[in-house]
Amino acid sequence: MKRRTFLGATTASLAATQLAGPAHATSSTAGPTAGQYTVVARFWGSMPTGVTVSRQGRIFVNFPRWGDDVPFTVAELRQGKPVAYPDAEVNREDASDLAGHFQSVQSVVVDPADRLWILDTGNPLFAGSSYGGPKLAVDLRTDRIVRKILFPPEVVPSNSYPNDVRFDLRRGAEGMAFITDSGGSNGVIVVDLATGRSWRRLTGRPSVLPDEQFLPIIEGEPLMVRPADGEPTYYETGSDGIALSADGKRLYYSPLSSRRLHSVATDALADPDATDAEVAATVEDHGFKPMADGLESDDKGRLYGGDLEHNSIWCRNPDGTYRTLAQGTDLIWVDTLSVASDRHLYATANQLNRMSLFHEGEDLRRKPYLLVRLPIDAGPVRLV
Repeated sequence: MKRRTFLGATTASLAATQLAGPAHATSSTAGPTAGQYTVVARFWGSMPTGVTVSRQGRIFVNFPRWGDDVPFTVAELRQGKPVAYPDAEVNREDASDLAGHFQSVQSVVVDPADRLWILDTGNPLFAGSSYGGPKLAVDLRTDRIVRKILFPPEVVPSNSYPNDVRFDLRRGAEGMAFITDSGGSNGVIVVDLATGRSWRRLTGRPSVLPDEQFLPIIEGEPLMVRPADGEPTYYETGSDGIALSADGKRLYYSPLSSRRLHSVATDALADPDATDAEVAATVEDHGFKPMADGLESDDKGRLYGGDLEHNSIWCRNPDGTYRTLAQGTDLIWVDTLSVASDRHLYATANQLNRMSLFHEGEDLRRKPYLLVRLPIDAGPVRLV
């Protein structure tokens, strides 16, 4: 079986199983279930990936355009229901105005200054992107998009997939952003927020690549790309999860198709004049971690992720030991995690492994998708 990536897999199997109906969610007032997590919202429409929470407790989510019916790709939860954010018009997919509309948002992140950043892949259905599609857009407490940073093709080529982003606002004049690229050759993208200049690092390096012939067991079944009319292939996606250390000195990252954790020196990443070899020389191998999609960190030096093979959420302590924080049969594919000012960890569970891509064209997802939270007695990393 030849090496394949999720982002390069046949998109027809995604588009063929579009889910009808608008995005919709309901909140829950039920108390913690086994494992001490509470369901914050249940989504009955589009499939969510990202979540973030402002200091005032406003919750934002996003829905990438992977084949579902996605009337809006960014939303704020209001009274338990997702509402297009900042408005319906900017969420309208428009190939004639790539920079003026959200095409397919993968992540939403509130930065240490309490600004909402929106990471648009510009790549609906993984069909490839063009200049103006992939971008960072920020709202500065006015519920308006007041700034956009576009990525040049040499930094984000058409086969890229900007996945998740973290911020250190102490660097440079206005701070820097670090983004994982899960498509193309994989790597890390660095953005100077003052100038909008961006550059790539670690492209194609072993630490950002998926493990060869990686074969996880999820819900009792080997996870492979299984087209309706072809041979199964390995599910191999590279650099995905990303988290900054509490002191900002290290950027942790991991391929999705892997049980490995690495970090790299942020000083090296943030230096636009450093060579890729010089950056790679600062990479550290932290050994085993459970298979996880997103990563997150807190101000006590701990890392968090979902264990996709065991329907659970884990914590990595500063000494490198792991412990399970929550486990439940409804924690199916924990995707994005976010530490909030209310000292809770929020996470989406979106059943990605049940998509038709992995089941010969049959969509096995069963709504609702979930947004959960659990107490962690720690706050977010704020490098400002």
